[in-house]
Parts: sequence; C-alpha cells; structure tokens
Amino acid sequence: MLKAKRVSIASCPLRSLTAAVMDTETTSLDVKKGRIVEIGVAPMIDGIMDREGAFSTYVDPGENIPEESRAIHGITNEMVAGAPGFEEAYKSYLGFAGDHLILGYSLGFDLAVLKHEHERAGLPWKIPRSLDVRDLIRILNPPLPDFSLDKVAAWLGVAVKDRHRAVGDAIVTGEVFLALLPRLRDKNIRTLAEAEDACRKRRAATDDAPGGWEEVVSARPATSALARVDSYPYRHRVREVMASPPLTIEGTRTLHEALDIIVARRISSLFVLPARPDAPHGIITERDIVRAIAADPVHALAQTAQSLATFPLAAVSADDFLYSAFGRMRRKRYRHLGVVDAAGTLVGALTQRDLLRQRADDAIALTDAMDEAAGVNELAVVWRKLAEAARALVSEDVDPRDIAAIISGEVCSLTARAAELAEKEVAASRPKDLSYAVMVLGSAGRGESLLAMDQDNAVIYECADAGAADAWLKAVATRMNAILDEVGVPFCKGGVMARNEAWRKTSDEWRKQVSGWLSRSNPEDILNADIFFDALPVHGDGHLADALRRDAVEAASQSLGFIKLMTLNTANVDPPLGWFGRFKLEEDGRMDLKRGGILPMFAAARVQALKHRILERATAARLEALRHTPEAPHRAITKLLEAHKILLGAILNQQLEDIERGTPPSNRVDPKDVPSAEKERLKWAIEQVKSVRDVLGDPVG
Repeated sequence: MLKAKRVSIASCPLRSLTAAVMDTETTSLDVKKGRIVEIGVAPMIDGIMDREGAFSTYVDPGENIPEESRAIHGITNEMVAGAPGFEEAYKSYLGFAGDHLILGYSLGFDLAVLKHEHERAGLPWKIPRSLDVRDLIRILNPPLPDFSLDKVAAWLGVAVKDRHRAVGDAIVTGEVFLALLPRLRDKNIRTLAEAEDACRKRRAATDDAPGGWEEVVSARPATSALARVDSYPYRHRVREVMASPPLTIEGTRTLHEALDIIVARRISSLFVLPARPDAPHGIITERDIVRAIAADPVHALAQTAQSLATFPLAAVSADDFLYSAFGRMRRKRYRHLGVVDAAGTLVGALTQRDLLRQRADDAIALTDAMDEAAGVNELAVVWRKLAEAARALVSEDVDPRDIAAIISGEVCSLTARAAELAEKEVAASRPKDLSYAVMVLGSAGRGESLLAMDQDNAVIYECADAGAADAWLKAVATRMNAILDEVGVPFCKGGVMARNEAWRKTSDEWRKQVSGWLSRSNPEDILNADIFFDALPVHGDGHLADALRRDAVEAASQSLGFIKLMTLNTANVDPPLGWFGRFKLEEDGRMDLKRGGILPMFAAARVQALKHRILERATAARLEALRHTPEAPHRAITKLLEAHKILLGAILNQQLEDIERGTPPSNRVDPKDVPSAEKERLKWAIEQVKSVRDVLGDPVG
C-alpha cells in the first residue's frame, strides 16, 4: 500500500520518486459525459515500479457502456455489474494512494473526468498534486509522428502489455517515466520541483491541452520530517566528546584483570591491543564478561581477553560530526566505538553514554545509511534527504561552514559508496597487486560544498601491469561517475572525473603531472592544480593520495614562479558591489557570489597554505593556521573569516529557495530573496573580498 510510504517532497530526485501512477477507463472521451468504469494504480516506490502491488477496481457507471468504448478497453456491462459506485470506489482508491503524487499520461483528461464524477456525487473536489508524463515528453520533443503512449513507449523501448486497461496503462506510463530520466538529466531536470517547474513553463508557452481537460498542478510540499532537529550533533565533532586516551589491555591478560580495570575506572569496555602491528584492535565489554561468568562461573575469569574480544574494533574518525557516529551506533546497534585520527591511529573511545546527552532526534545519519545502501536506487533514496537535512540545520542557525562540511562529508561518502558498487558491477577481475585510491577534489575536498555541486574526482594507483590496471579502473570509474550522476551529483562540465584519462594516473604519472603544472603558466594548468591541492582520498588506499599531496604541497612551496602567478591571478578580484554600495547584477537579476565572493577567499587561503606548507584543506582552517606565520595580517584574516561565513550562508539560503521553486540550484543569488535585515550584512561581506589582497601580500616578495 502506498499510503504508508513517505510522500515525495519538492527536492526529491526523480530517480527515487514515490508516486501513484494512475489511469482510468471511461465510457466516453467527452470529459463532461464520460463515466469512469475502472480505476487503476501502479505504485512507484523510491523509483521502482511495483507491478505486483497494483490497485484496481471496476466502477459501476450507472449507465450503459457504449459499444465504441467497449471496443477500446474491453470492459463490458457484465464486468461492472455489482461493482461499487464512484464514491465507494474512489474511497478505496484514496485508501491505497493516500496523498502521494499522481503520475499519469495525458493526465488532464483523467483529472477532468474525476472532477465531474465528484460533482455528480456531491463530493468536494481538490486537484491532487500531479505530474503528466506527456508534458515531460513534450519538453524533450522527440521526432515522433504523435505523442501517443504507444508511440512514446516504442521510441523508448518500453514493452506494452494490457493496453487500454487501467493498471496496464499505468505500468507502461511508469516505465516510460523511468526511461525518460537520463534524457531529463541532460536538460538539468533532476528533482520533482524542477520537473514541475519545467512543465509549468511549457504549458505557459504552449497551451495545447484539449478543451475541458483539468490543469495538472503542483502543490506546496508538506513540511518534511526533518524540519526540526537537535542541532548539537551537527555542530560538534567526535573529538569534542570522546574519551581520550583510550583504555586498552593486552590480549594475553585475563578477564579477571580486565574486570578489575573496568570496575576501578568505572567504564564499560576496554580495547584489546592487537597481537601484531598490522592487526586490528578488538573490544571487550562489561556485558561480555558477565555473559562469560554466567556460562562458566568457575573458569570464566581465567580466560584471556583476546579469547572473548570482538575483532575488529568498529571505529569512526575524530573529525566526524557526532550525528554520523550516532547514526552508526543506532543502525549497527553498537554501544561502543573506537576513534581514530587521520592516520588511522586509535586515539579515543566513544560510548552511547557520551551521545545520549547529545540526543539526536529523528534526523538520520546519512553517511551510515549510504554505507548500507545495496544498490543505486537505495543510494538515491538516501541522497534525496540531503537538501531537507540542510534546510533543517539552517532553521536551527547552524554555522553555514558546518553545514557545508556536512554536505561535503556526504559527497565523499556517496563517492566512496558509488566506487564500491561500481567495483561489484565490473565483470572483469581486479589485477591482484593493484593498489588505488579515489580522490574527491575541489570544494568537497575542502569541506565547503553546498547544494549546487557537480563531480570533481580522480584516481591514483600503483600496479606492476599498469595497462591492465588502467583498463579495470577505467571501467570502475566510468560506472562510478554514472552512479553519481544518476543519484544526483551531475557530471563535471569541465571533465574533471576519474573516467577521463587525464584524471586517472599512476603515482609516478601524477608526480610528473604536478611537476608540469608547477613549471607552466597556462591558466588551465593553474586551475587544475588549484582543485588538485584540495584532494581528499575517500576510497581505497588513502596513503597513496596523502603521500602525493604532501609531496605536491612541498614542491609548490618551492616553486616561487608558480606561487607568484597564483597570487597575481587571485589578487585580481571583482566583487559584485558597485557605486554607493549597490549590488552589481547580471541580466537575470542575480550576482555570482562564488566567482566574485568565496572563490577569491578560498583561492587566497590556498595560495598562502602552499606558500607556508600548511596541509589544512578547509579555507577557515587555512586562514586560522596563517595567523601563526610571520607578519600575518590578523585584521584581514578576521574579516575574511566572517565574510566567508556570511557568503556561504547567503548562497545556501538561495539554493534552498531555488530547490523549493524547481530552479536548479547555483551559486547565483537574487538580492530580492535576501531578507531586508540581511542585505547590509551581505554588502559588508562582499566588500571584504578585497581583503584577499592584504592576505596575499606582495606577490614579488
């Protein structure tokens, strides 16, 4: 039954849409005279058609079914004899479909007939939120003789069965819709709101619906279940609440000794040291010992800790946000987690007790849910919740920089999971000695991605048979990039993706590439080097990427010509603020706050980080680290930090507003959408962009 499923909201990707695909059969094509003889619904749940779960009911029209109608759908007077009347049948339909989006083909006809049936029965009529697949076809405008369901299905290779029966037509409509998705993505139509907006614009430009048909409309979505969250877990990281240093015990020690430590230190678990340097830690808990005593009261405490411990120890990063750790504990039913640093060293412990006081309500941990996703559809279902999670955090006044870090973390988790799924799908066997890592570049690598994202990723690898390795990695990367695009992270227009040879290299090839970038003055080389210096490994052997980045930063710090050129490029700022403090707008009435705002800021922070061998990635962290360098411009740094926060917030708020409207999110802000009380603050932030010159200093010096 669809009614129990969560209703799709405006930001829902079409790839994971839940809808009631509906069709009716009638006594006539005249919407005023036609009576319904059958209602059918084929459920679409999270982007998958549920053929077996369809709903169908005959309807007694209370009049004779004309022969010409019977010839089309095959429904006779005998078949509807004893069937419920419209009011009862429609009540059953609503009990199945609930408030879900209605998807149909030439849906205006069905809605018009339903409206007249309501009027005859004396029932109130409210147009349901709906989307007509035929409108989407008209937007794509394929070269077909007509846009009948049969012709469109044939064009898309969709099999037609039980044509002109309600459920049969509903199933075909749903399959046609799903087959359209790659073509809609090519037109930047990815979410429900974007599809609705595109259909509205098409109808406004070309009103070609037959007379009497009902208008297919969208409705303002209901408030999401994520509308209110406890924001603490999204503001703070694991390192802030973990117990450190972690308490450990050698595996050869007895349970008696372990219990003594647990009681004396008033803790509930101990981490068990590995037997070898390359082996994982384990964990033994108070409950484990109690169960062992219950099973063997005489000998239990003489057992060794390693004989009862659980290996390997589940762990999270000290830099993870608390919401992610909380979600992992809840999903896996863990009571204890280890905490590791960037090098994988065990540095702390986290327990349910640590998190209970930081109660995270119904907001789910997206990272962990992505780790559990079994396929592309499940991944899309998880990913669709990101925008609403961001909206909820904005409503709680969470720092935009923290929200950007959360979004970036999800991009990294999504990329890692896409790589794992791609590995499983690639038929060819992986070369045995292959070691590789997937890297996320650019804003996601810096932890500053917002909702107008695209893909920036690369691969580094080592293998004795580089040719075989590259062939396998090309297949994996191509599928990984395709999965990301399907789920909701579009292909990079500039081609910065691992499927392209330029972004898939051996360690030696990458080092030669970096050396080439540093020795040339081509603007494209500078751009490529820029995003590469923000690289973050998210899957595979991360040490390959980390070692490369350390070497690249060291080489860049010694390349004075490269640093000078980057400095000159970055200092050439043009913030979108003109005379008398007026916003400088482009033809569409918007201003690009990335190009004229945050880009000069993160570029300046990156230049200085390279110059001073600062390994931090995030702009704020780089600027804070810069304070400790000789002759640091503290005043300018303070201004840039606050301005960076304000600009990120303005862009994020605009993106959320655009998503709601059905406008693809971008970095372009419309001042009319900025609250009056925030306009002066925004102008101040834009004015501070010029402070990057103070941070950069003399490019010759």
